[in-house]
Amino acid sequence: MDIDNLQTRLKDQIELGLGKEAGVARTFSNLAYIKYLKGYPEEAMANLLKAEELTREYHGEDCEKHLIVPYGDLSWLHYHVGDYIKCQSYLEKLEEMKEKFPTSSTSVLHPEVYGEKGWTFLKFSYKYYDKALECFKKALELEFEEREWNAGYAIALYRTEKELSSVNDSPAIKQLRRAIEINPQDAVLMVLLGLKLAVYKIFGEAEELVEKALDMSPDCPHVTRYVGKFLRQQGHVDKSIALLHRALKRTSQSAIIHHQLALCYKRKKISVCKSGSFHGKGAEIQQLLRKCIQHLEMATSLKPSFIYAMAELALLYGEDKDITKAEELFKKTFEKALAKNDSLQVVNFNYGQFQQYHNKCEPLAIKHYTEGLELQKDTADGKSCAQKLKMIAERRISQDPMDGEACGILGFVYRMQGKKEQAVQWYDKAVVHDCNDKYLSALCELRLSLQQ
Repeated sequence: MDIDNLQTRLKDQIELGLGKEAGVARTFSNLAYIKYLKGYPEEAMANLLKAEELTREYHGEDCEKHLIVPYGDLSWLHYHVGDYIKCQSYLEKLEEMKEKFPTSSTSVLHPEVYGEKGWTFLKFSYKYYDKALECFKKALELEFEEREWNAGYAIALYRTEKELSSVNDSPAIKQLRRAIEINPQDAVLMVLLGLKLAVYKIFGEAEELVEKALDMSPDCPHVTRYVGKFLRQQGHVDKSIALLHRALKRTSQSAIIHHQLALCYKRKKISVCKSGSFHGKGAEIQQLLRKCIQHLEMATSLKPSFIYAMAELALLYGEDKDITKAEELFKKTFEKALAKNDSLQVVNFNYGQFQQYHNKCEPLAIKHYTEGLELQKDTADGKSCAQKLKMIAERRISQDPMDGEACGILGFVYRMQGKKEQAVQWYDKAVVHDCNDKYLSALCELRLSLQQ
């Protein structure tokens, strides 16, 4: 996780008053953990006590079982700062709660614990989304109607679910509908449902939900950010830009909003480039490129672990003809992606584009598209790597049908796509024109698999 970026986001949430008291209490708890990690135990303690206070205020007379997590946190922190008497005091309170609110077995936690674990996994890093799903599911098994756990489960499904063949097959859409039914005032859930429905081309209902969400919470940066994404995807780029700039006035330190704005200006730039004659449009295209770069530089400075934004920024430096700067940033991005074992495919794809279009080095472009496709074939970036390799190979074969390397590239692409017969045909041609061990090995493996 990126501790500094997370701290900024948590502080923004508190200052903007986002979420109801239960959510604000959770935010103070998360901020307490960050303060502890950064070496400020007194501030961490103050934040946990604030979380306890807000939990009491929100739940009133029914607050006791909801204090399980704040008391556990306070016990933990008192232990780590060496105050064992207060630590023991909170542990005794927790023992009393266990007796008063027993679970079905010692291996089953209270729903409040599962739910808060779920929200924490969801907040800290996308790498924990699967764990968040598991926690919310367990919480809902114990408290099926609890709106907090239903909302969390819906958001976790939204973030993890890949596109399915039919809208009726989508657990995320079903859960989003259920969570909204339980809490009709949750504008964030509404806009997420709108985004999901748009994936399945149910645009009418999607637009209604997005408009309603924006009417309900016009000044909530979370809502405006998602509405901005929806508008961009529907081609309403100027409206998206206006909304995102409005959100930025309330939360200027949001790396995500800066990234979303960069994507808007990028789409606008592409649209201008595709509109026909470039005559008289050079200045406009350059201005849009500079805005893309500006917002990506802000996003990566606010969140230094933002690998996607780093890769996009490096590619745009190349487009801006600053090859040295692009190479330097790509080097840092590769190092970070390898160290974190994160987003390596998108870095390979962007570096491949940089080499192909801006550095004019096709061999390196082929190398990185190939490495990107080998990492994962079914993702958007994996499919893009395959498409680029295919375009390069087909162009070269049209110029020289005896280009063995180009035939081998097509064989590799078809093999990765599971099209074995077509892969065999192209590897056959590759071996004829450029016989080497790599092509022979792939060909033998394919023929054996076809015989099984």
